[in-house]
Amino acid sequence: MSEEKNAQRWAWVLTGSGHFFDECLEIMGGLENCDIFVSKAAEEVLRMYGHKKPFSEDTQIYRDTTASAVPVGQFYKGRYHTLVMAPVSSNTVAKCAFGISDNLATNIFAQAGKCRVPSIYFACDTAPELESMAPKGLVKVYPRKVDLENVERLKDFEDTQVVDSMAALEAAIRARQTELSGK
Repeated sequence: MSEEKNAQRWAWVLTGSGHFFDECLEIMGGLENCDIFVSKAAEEVLRMYGHKKPFSEDTQIYRDTTASAVPVGQFYKGRYHTLVMAPVSSNTVAKCAFGISDNLATNIFAQAGKCRVPSIYFACDTAPELESMAPKGLVKVYPRKVDLENVERLKDFEDTQVVDSMAALEAAIRARQTELSGK
């Protein structure tokens, strides 16, 4: 049997995308009852961008250190009410779009879907041309057609809301908070 709604937590997955990384960390740091799942690539991004732990004391941080992604079992125990994946690299988007679950991030997405946990998904490649913050400053990025197609595929997944901007990510999280509070 799943835990009570008020005991459930946010699950937030970080992947190897630096797109709006600081802004996502800021939002994440403001959420109560939020656990963080850090892919191997996200570990590298955290080091490149020089981040320290901005999370609350009750935050659990799970790293990609097991072959079978053991922490995903928490979804079957009803621990999480919402999955947020932000920012998401084009590599992770492609794997998720085609049902590949071979690391912590992709396993979390797959298991959340199988457990009917709503997901909010912010991919890094959402427009044919965009600007993104790199460790040394702003850069122009031109996502490939296949990257944009993979993001579109995700929009058809059950219980998955794909957002295309920081404003949309913030709005989706606020809407989910309102839904969870019953207002």
